Amino acid sequence: MVIGAGWAGGRGMTCTSGPGISLMSEFIGLAYFAEVPGVIWDVNRVGPSTGLPTRTQQGDLTMLYEASHGDTQHIVLIPGTVDECFEHGWKAFDYAERFQTVVFGFNDLDLGMNYWSTSGFQYPDSPMDRGKVLRSQKEMDAVENYGRYRDVDGDGIPYRTLPGSGLDPILYRGTGHDEDGIYSEDPDVYYATVSRLKRKIEGARDLLPAPVIREEKEQEIGVIYYGSMENSITEIDDMLESTGLSVSTCRIRALPYHSEVEAFIERHEKVIVLEINRDGQMYGILRKELPAHLIPRLHSVAYTDGIPPRARVYADMILEKLEVAV
Repeated sequence: MVIGAGWAGGRGMTCTSGPGISLMSEFIGLAYFAEVPGVIWDVNRVGPSTGLPTRTQQGDLTMLYEASHGDTQHIVLIPGTVDECFEHGWKAFDYAERFQTVVFGFNDLDLGMNYWSTSGFQYPDSPMDRGKVLRSQKEMDAVENYGRYRDVDGDGIPYRTLPGSGLDPILYRGTGHDEDGIYSEDPDVYYATVSRLKRKIEGARDLLPAPVIREEKEQEIGVIYYGSMENSITEIDDMLESTGLSVSTCRIRALPYHSEVEAFIERHEKVIVLEINRDGQMYGILRKELPAHLIPRLHSVAYTDGIPPRARVYADMILEKLEVAV
C-alpha cells in the first residue's frame, strides 16, 4: 500500500519491526529500483527470528541501510528522542519524495514503545517538499529531453509524472530499464542506472539531519553513538571523565552519515563506536565508507542483552577497549 500510494502521488507510511522488513524486502528493492517514494518505520525489537519480542536492540541497522537483494542503499533517519521521532517522521516524507526512494525511520523498542516526556512537538512551518513532479504540459516542455529515468539536472534525481495528470508517460519499472523507462539488459545502460542511483542517495548525505556533537577542547577520546543511547551517554561521559579522560561525543542521526561525522573522527586519535547490538553494525558501515587513513582510529564497543543500555556496563567496556588500543 505504501508503494502504491507513492506511485499514485500520495504519501504513505507503515510501521513495523525487523521481521516485517525481512518479509517485505523484495518490495523495498522494487521501490528503490523503480524510484517510488515511501516511508517505513522500524521499531527494533530483539532478533533474529522471534527473538525477544518485548526487548530492545539496534540490530536492524545494516539490514535497513542495504535492504533487499542486489546493490542497494537507503536513507535511514535515526532519532534519539521522542521529539526527534516526531520531527523525523514528517521530514521522512519530504526526503522520500525529494529523492524518489524509500526512507526508513529507525528507533529501538526502548524509545518506540515506552513513555517519554516532551516539551511539546514543533510543527513544521515550511511547505511540503514534493520533489521533481511535473504537473502540466508546460512544465514538461520546460524539461530538456524528458525521460522518466533521465538525469537532466546532474543530481541523480529524474523528473516524474503522476497518474491523473494527463501527462505521458507514467512509467515505473522494476526490471532493467533505460533513461526512458524502456526495458533493457544492455550492460552499459544497467551500470549507468545503478551508478546514478548510488549518486542520488550519496547526494542526500549533507541534506539529512546533522549529528549532535558535544566536543571538549582537548579532543582526546571521541565517542560515536546513535538512537536511545542518548539517554545514557551523559552518565557514561561522567564515568569516563572521572578517570581523567577528556571525552567528546557525536550522535549520528541519519545514514548515509553527514560529512561532519567524518570531520569529528578526523579530529580525534581514538574513536569509540557505541551501539546496542552484537556485531557493531554502525562501526562496520563507518569502516566501509570512511577514507582508509581514518579506519584505524575506530574501535567498536557493542553489547546487547535486550535491556536498555546501562551506563556502567558500557563505560567499563570502553575503558577496557582503550587499554587494549593504547
